[in-house]
Amino acid sequence: MEVILKEDVPQLGSRGDVVKVAEGYGRNFLLPKKLAIVANKGNKAVIEQMKSAAVRRSAKEKDGADALSKQLEGVSVAFQRRSGEHDQLFGSVTPTDIAEALAKKGFSIDRRKITIHEPLKTLGEFTVPLKLHKDVTAHLKVVIEKEEVAAE
Repeated sequence: MEVILKEDVPQLGSRGDVVKVAEGYGRNFLLPKKLAIVANKGNKAVIEQMKSAAVRRSAKEKDGADALSKQLEGVSVAFQRRSGEHDQLFGSVTPTDIAEALAKKGFSIDRRKITIHEPLKTLGEFTVPLKLHKDVTAHLKVVIEKEEVAAE
């Protein structure tokens, strides 16, 4: 079955691509979720218009991501966490924690754009990549410090 993708689908293709997929995958997943339309002559003409609109939208998104990347230069977020021996944290710092800290500083960044493969579990300074657009990656400095525990 040939379909035209209306949205980017991981491991399959990007918006506007004509791809060949299994009948069941197309009928039961892509078409009901409006991720694709059946490839025929009429739909191919519609897709050409969608592609030109997508190019304009992507350019606008890239400009916004570039501007945000410049704003994020020099910005760092700091966390104070309890830690045990060898500077190991009790818990961790996750992309959600980083996104919340950035929100407090006035930056609205989705946690899924913060690309750390494993949560940060030690004290120190880390550079975390932020994938703002498929062509734009910003780097954020994350500092994890030891929390001072008040003596009882």
